Amino acid sequence: MNRWMAATTAALLTIGLAACTDPGAGDTATEPAAITWPEPAAKLDGVKLTVWAAQNSNTVPKKVIEGFQRATGASVQVVTIPDPYEQGIQTKVATGDKPDLAFWQPTASMLTAINAKTNLQPLTGAPWLDRLDPKLRDITGLLGDVRYAALVTSPAVEGVYYNREVFAANGVTATPKNFEELITLAKTLKGKGITPFHEMGADRWATQWWVQVQLADAARSGLWDRINTGQEKFTDPTILGAIKKYQELIKEGLFNSDIKTAKFEDQGTALLNGKAAMVVQVNSFFGQLQAKADTATLNSRIGFFPIAPSGNVGTFIPDQSNALVAFKTGDAKREAAARQLLAYWMGPGYQDFLTDRNTVSLETGVADPAGVPQALLDVHAAVGSSAGSMQALAVANPDLYLNLADMIAGTMTPEQVAKATQDQFEQLAKAAGYLK
Repeated sequence: MNRWMAATTAALLTIGLAACTDPGAGDTATEPAAITWPEPAAKLDGVKLTVWAAQNSNTVPKKVIEGFQRATGASVQVVTIPDPYEQGIQTKVATGDKPDLAFWQPTASMLTAINAKTNLQPLTGAPWLDRLDPKLRDITGLLGDVRYAALVTSPAVEGVYYNREVFAANGVTATPKNFEELITLAKTLKGKGITPFHEMGADRWATQWWVQVQLADAARSGLWDRINTGQEKFTDPTILGAIKKYQELIKEGLFNSDIKTAKFEDQGTALLNGKAAMVVQVNSFFGQLQAKADTATLNSRIGFFPIAPSGNVGTFIPDQSNALVAFKTGDAKREAAARQLLAYWMGPGYQDFLTDRNTVSLETGVADPAGVPQALLDVHAAVGSSAGSMQALAVANPDLYLNLADMIAGTMTPEQVAKATQDQFEQLAKAAGYLK
């Protein structure tokens, strides 16, 4: 079995039980009539909880967990699931292995992929919802009318992180206003001996951002609705053209020479030390930068701008580092404790969490920490006007990034990438009941 088929199988196993139902409807047979929310600091002596996290989210809850354990007496263990994170989670859950909570991409397609109606606790009536910025409250985390995910950080936006010092040293006084200007700038920098872009071909998961930022305008004009209904395919000119353009830029030498072997950690190092001028990434990348440098350094060196063919438009993609889900484990006490941890996180523990992560507040009554880097504020400002990503708008989330990584490695052509992604999309969408 090849790699993307293995990932497909994991997803199909997970969502198989929902294949004969309306994917967007509420599951009234399994959801309780009312969800109770314990007091955030209620005592939980002897209760042990497990949280699954990815490589780029396993340190996110550190401060919250410390505070929660002190307040309640509970014990909380964070377990790192190796990348590719989503496929690992799907495989485990399909075999009955569940944590109490997990970081999870809160889009409808990924909630469907993990069979939320069967596997997750509804978060109906969560006590922090009324405190959320109204623009963010319902932007994600819902499957149909049921809330299954708790948004804890600003939803990710695909865009360009750049080294301000590299730009200044090479006479760049303004950021590109559209994708064409971005490529023109890259070619100018290459002519001066600068590596324009850095990509992490070995860790693979970020490869898809390059294709998706090119699709922002098409997404706004209904691309993913057409994909969802079979009117358009990944193999048609819009998406295939974006894949071909990505390969063309790589072949032109606009990326790091070690693109095939470079990893996520290498991206942050390369951008911070100026070995590369730009990185197309999402919010979790900035978390890596914050682990490597203080706010003053980040403000002086790192900037951000959204990008699309038509202008400075971001692509909205809430990722697994932005939200958590609580699993149905069959243990009522632990299930309640999992909800209590979320209530503590977004309640008494929220200010400490924001300060520790130095990140933007989602609650109208809680101010941003004083030291939030400007780039992170710029990313958050781009959320409201962003176009939807494949993950946000498609009914299924195929492994485009894995296929693109194979293209970078030289084992797939753009046409093969598009076909493999389309084939997988159809399998997932049919299994979930969206396509016939």
